[in-house]
Amino acid sequence: MKWFTCTPVAFGGGEDFFSRDSGLLSRGFRAIGVESRAVMPGERRPDDLDELIRTDFANLESPDWWSAHALDGVVLYAWGRPKFRKVAEAIRQAGIRLVLNQDSGGLVSPRCGIRAWLEEQWILSGAGRVPRGWLKYLELLARGLTVGLLVTDPLRARHLRQGDWIAAVSPRAAEHYRKLCTSYVGSGMEKRVTFVPHPVSPVFALRGGSRNPRVVAVGRWDDERQKRTSLLMQVVELLLTRSPVVGVDLVGVAGDALEAWQANLDASVRDRVVVHGRRSPAEIVDLLNRAQVSYCPSAFESFHIASGEALCCGCSVVAGRSVSMASFEWFVGEGDGRLADRDDVDGHADALLEELGAWTDNKRDAGKISARWTARLHAPCVAERVLGLFREGDGE
Repeated sequence: MKWFTCTPVAFGGGEDFFSRDSGLLSRGFRAIGVESRAVMPGERRPDDLDELIRTDFANLESPDWWSAHALDGVVLYAWGRPKFRKVAEAIRQAGIRLVLNQDSGGLVSPRCGIRAWLEEQWILSGAGRVPRGWLKYLELLARGLTVGLLVTDPLRARHLRQGDWIAAVSPRAAEHYRKLCTSYVGSGMEKRVTFVPHPVSPVFALRGGSRNPRVVAVGRWDDERQKRTSLLMQVVELLLTRSPVVGVDLVGVAGDALEAWQANLDASVRDRVVVHGRRSPAEIVDLLNRAQVSYCPSAFESFHIASGEALCCGCSVVAGRSVSMASFEWFVGEGDGRLADRDDVDGHADALLEELGAWTDNKRDAGKISARWTARLHAPCVAERVLGLFREGDGE
């Protein structure tokens, strides 16, 4: 068999690209014996790997170009966006099986549920949290209720109709897409909606050894609007005050504010917080295998691969309860973590302390957590899930 993955945006094509999303899924296909390469537009770059095909964007909109590769299928990572509709149409016209990956929480239109959509726009804008957030909120409302309904939605519907399967990245997101399809995209289209999670690299796995009461948080900490770094700092400070033994590892682009905060912590707790900056996957695996809990303070995430990686390493996860954190309902649904009932400093700190307590009380088992999630999220398993859609006719 021969399956390509495609991202119609000219990202870099180095090792970082192949460590997640469409690049990693292509590797997952190859791991199970399926010939595969990833496709992106643009000129070839010095760091592009050989497993990447670069081509002119016009070729992505050409059925003849796709037909020439004699493919069994394509997984298209194009978010259902109208600007990439012709790419989906070209693949379909070439007679190739097509899976449309939808990297979102599913609330892509007011038609998915107006109350939840309005709440998500508030969260996405950062209103009440970041400068000019209110203006961003009004902008999102105006765009979604005018151009969104009149222009974007009809074009998105044409895009989605091309897929043999519309693959949402969480069960909750799949529900939103089914509602959209039932109400707007077309009769019977809701039957094409399924759930296929983002892949996780097999390097993220249980390595054995003892676990300590440590919390790991991985993110782009220079992005306040999404990652809520200010909330992270307040929660960690309260957590350190309330627990005399917990340690915290903060991984990712730190930003000046986070580094200054750590340097100014009280001497009695400062040594229990390590700001690591960016680290290699192997180093992150090592941190996760020593920790008990992975914490995500984000305001919104379509999936949150870092939490998937943590689960594969045997950590449980903690995050806020929100319409914009759809994957976390699935992550914690079998007791592999918890959601904060109050989306504030006290609520998040309480959830972390309760989750650490679950480890102390032997209510968490790293081996069982890792076994459950590696079978679901490791890239070869996700590739098998995609192929299973066509073997079984059912992705659930």
